[in-house]
Amino acid sequence: MSSRIERLVGVPGNAQDFWATVDCISAWLALPAEELDDSLSEVDRVQTVSAVRAINAAAASDPNAFFAQQKLLARIYDLTIRIPNQPTAEGSVALHEVTRLLETATLAAENKFIPDGLLDQAPTDGKAYLSWLKTMARQHRVFKHSYYNEFIHDHAGVEDLRTYILQESVVDGRFDDLLAMMQVGTSGPAKMEIATNFWDEMGNGNPAEVHTTLFNKIFEVFQITDEELDRVLTANALLSGNLAVMLCRYRHLYAEAVGFLGMTEWLVPDRFKSVVSAWERLGLPDVGIVYHRLHITIDSVHAAGWFHNIVAPAAGTESMRRGIARGTLWRLNSSARYLDERLAGSTQPA
Repeated sequence: MSSRIERLVGVPGNAQDFWATVDCISAWLALPAEELDDSLSEVDRVQTVSAVRAINAAAASDPNAFFAQQKLLARIYDLTIRIPNQPTAEGSVALHEVTRLLETATLAAENKFIPDGLLDQAPTDGKAYLSWLKTMARQHRVFKHSYYNEFIHDHAGVEDLRTYILQESVVDGRFDDLLAMMQVGTSGPAKMEIATNFWDEMGNGNPAEVHTTLFNKIFEVFQITDEELDRVLTANALLSGNLAVMLCRYRHLYAEAVGFLGMTEWLVPDRFKSVVSAWERLGLPDVGIVYHRLHITIDSVHAAGWFHNIVAPAAGTESMRRGIARGTLWRLNSSARYLDERLAGSTQPA
């Protein structure tokens, strides 16, 4: 193990070395946690940390490093959101150190997109705070983004929709698990609101109507496999999924999760109307669009309940007020960059 770790540091800033780091640490994930930790010397750990820090340092300016950073974090998070059929490195001290380096760097990068002093402007009154959040969202360039309102709605072809579904799977395909993780430790109206949302995701007890089952019907229409997903997800798509998992798994980021998921649901109905329109325009099988049709209505209800039962009551607490706003901005800003990327890579009309 030591000799392999020595090879992954290389020359900082070289893209090939970044991916050697990703490949090496990814190989750790199938090892039992105790075996992994026992096999690494202190020198090994220092060299590994240096290699991960090199990726983080380059990620802001090097797209390859950013991709490597988010790919590695997504692979690590698979240990959190999947039931394994073999031993894994979940619980490894060494892997935890790597994870925290990646997470800290990811959030630090997102915070740089938040204008100085903006969070200080958040009102303390619940109604005023909600209005402030929604106004901020409506004035953001991601609101009614042309990728949805123009390209998807009017021009997208079958392959464009297929690509869209692939990239969206990192959040839409596991929203129930995100809710389950984030509700731990909550109480009162907040817990009830999350529970109501979760029960809707569970098809209100009907297995055939569980939302992840409905979403997977789209995969069947397009014949999408797990192997393909691992190959084609972009860095910004991975970032969206990683932020969602990170905020929901940590209790100290609960407020940010409230803002991130709340804004996600608030933006969905308008966006999904364009997806449904494109699906019908292209004459694709009706079974594949049930998920999106359902969420046009249900996420309007969920967003309203989320804002009034979780967000507004929290406005009087400074840490919650700032955290919710921060999570909202992380969602708006990361979504904008993601949609810019999708639009730039889409088949443009003649």
